[in-house]
Amino acid sequence: MLDIKFIRENPDIVKKSISDRGLELNLDELLTMDEERRKLLNEVDELKHTKNIVSDEVGKLLNEKKDAKDKISKMKVVSQKIDEIDKKVDGIGEKITKILYIIPNIPHSSIPVCKDPSGNKVVKEWGKKPVFDFKPRDHMELAANLDIIDFPRATKISGGGFVLYKKAGARLERALINFMLDLHTKKHGYTEIFPPFLVNRQSMTGTGQLPKLEEDMYRLKDDDLFLVPTAEVPVTNIFRDEILKEEDLPIYYTAYTACFRREAGSYGKDTKGLSRVHQFDKVELVKFVKPETSYDELEKLRADAEEVLQLLGLSYRVVMLCTGDISFAASKCYDLELWAEGSGRYFEVSSCSNFEDFQARRANIKYRPQTTDHRPSTRYIHTLNGSGVALARLVIAILETYQEKDGSVIIPEALRPYMDYQERIKAG
Repeated sequence: MLDIKFIRENPDIVKKSISDRGLELNLDELLTMDEERRKLLNEVDELKHTKNIVSDEVGKLLNEKKDAKDKISKMKVVSQKIDEIDKKVDGIGEKITKILYIIPNIPHSSIPVCKDPSGNKVVKEWGKKPVFDFKPRDHMELAANLDIIDFPRATKISGGGFVLYKKAGARLERALINFMLDLHTKKHGYTEIFPPFLVNRQSMTGTGQLPKLEEDMYRLKDDDLFLVPTAEVPVTNIFRDEILKEEDLPIYYTAYTACFRREAGSYGKDTKGLSRVHQFDKVELVKFVKPETSYDELEKLRADAEEVLQLLGLSYRVVMLCTGDISFAASKCYDLELWAEGSGRYFEVSSCSNFEDFQARRANIKYRPQTTDHRPSTRYIHTLNGSGVALARLVIAILETYQEKDGSVIIPEALRPYMDYQERIKAG
């Protein structure tokens, strides 16, 4: 979240940020409550000072064995007033916190200003789109003919929006996960984490999914736990309420998890096949870095995610999101979008984001500089994350890019060591 002091001192910047995102939020209400709270705190400080003086006077009178009833009565009145104001301060503080939790991050000055996704900017294109001498099939037809994904039985088991991989489909999914984890740990310097798939409300709030996105999350009724929408949540919260050492930074983590999303806002969107599902696998990249390096780290993070797609030989583009499309918690974000020839469209498979200290404030993650040098003794860390990358849309692109006229699918060379050096997926 944003620092209340920053909001107080820069209301116009925050108001512009909200407007640039195409949102409406009454910031003046927050500022009025903040001013009232500060006045009450000053009043309490004065009353406590008075109480201390009277308490000393009572002590002297009692030591001198003199009557202190009037002073004691005065002290009780002051104490009662302090208690009343403290309750008011706590009540206003709770209201302020609730508003702070719904104020989005400040978009970075380098991203396009537009209130809807039409302002997104393509900043890079890589690879050539495949050319076929036959009409390419989409992934649903390919998967059915190859008998590697069973959508009808997945629906029977769990309902719409779930996937049942089988045979080479299940093997392909596992191969992709292992391939990405090996790449990020062995070449890119990430440490592998295998986190819980259930997280508490505090963890979801720390990374910004709550309270804004609660309707899109799967929640357990009896335990107030949430199925993870992304490994970003458990991995970022590893250091919640901790102070790290500067010499230990940067910290890079990568993690595989299944991800669960209700897709409550997907009405009217393309939900066919693997394009938008309630459960999907993903390898996530998470970074904890010093503020002065975070934007360089964002470019490195993006390059790490891009290398997955490059090694798989897939055509993709990089899109810088505008103010109206960037996520609630992010300051800057790149989407990586894969081209799928059979579907005739791009599919987003990664969002690489810098949150600056927005998540760190919510989760209370700090680090201690080695030398203060007129800097605070502790500072909020900057957090970044990105998919490295997400399935099942990656599977869409592989099937549709590497399909052959006979309906078989060539396995990308980078994946063959993970599939017993099998060269293609055939029917039967």
